[in-house]
Amino acid sequence: MRKVAAIALAAGAVLAGVGSSQGAARSPPPWALHGPYSPTIEPANFVAGVDNRYFPLRPGTTFHYRGYSGDTAQTDDMLVTHRTKRILGISCTVVRDTVSEHGKPVERTFDWYAQDRQANVWYMGEDSLELENGRLVRASDSWQAGVKGAKPGIIMRGNPRPGEVYRQEYYPPGGALDQARVLGIRAGIEVPYRTYRRSLATIEWSPVEPQLEKKWYAAGVGEIQEQVVQGAHERFQLVGITH
Repeated sequence: MRKVAAIALAAGAVLAGVGSSQGAARSPPPWALHGPYSPTIEPANFVAGVDNRYFPLRPGTTFHYRGYSGDTAQTDDMLVTHRTKRILGISCTVVRDTVSEHGKPVERTFDWYAQDRQANVWYMGEDSLELENGRLVRASDSWQAGVKGAKPGIIMRGNPRPGEVYRQEYYPPGGALDQARVLGIRAGIEVPYRTYRRSLATIEWSPVEPQLEKKWYAAGVGEIQEQVVQGAHERFQLVGITH
């Protein structure tokens, strides 16, 4: 999951004590989850592969995004690899996500996903690398479910319902605490790849990042656009899919 802009924003807010021109989302949204979190994970309840209609991960597919973070143009290439990783007794699909500036990687993340029999897609962890002194080094918010208290979350519901709120990841020591809320089906949206008549919209927030990020998903495709709507100037849109 893309982290570079969010981390920079959070650090800037702490140092300067002010938000962006859009206003920082300093207070938790009214739908934010609090308290203990203990998801039940049964390996027998998981299936091979991920084919959720709003988050399909077909091995060999690369999703290409283009956008900006602040005043900097970036690209994001998300490759669904043929690799798997076993976590909590479950075979997870490995996705390589690379964010680049001027053709050079500034962040690379290996995300691990698994789908249960109810078609919920679980986020089982990430190995995140960030640019530091010209090299990609492991980030502190890397985590793996079942290691050092880290717990998996849901990246996409099998049957998303408006108003549903869920944790996407849970690793307090590393600051991996994203949450999401389903906004529901929205009217048409146009991105460089194509125009979609309907899309599913969600909004995300984390207590360690003073921003709200909205995402749009198309059935049979996956994420088609994401935009920070409060707390930063950032947007990415789908520009192509290759197999």
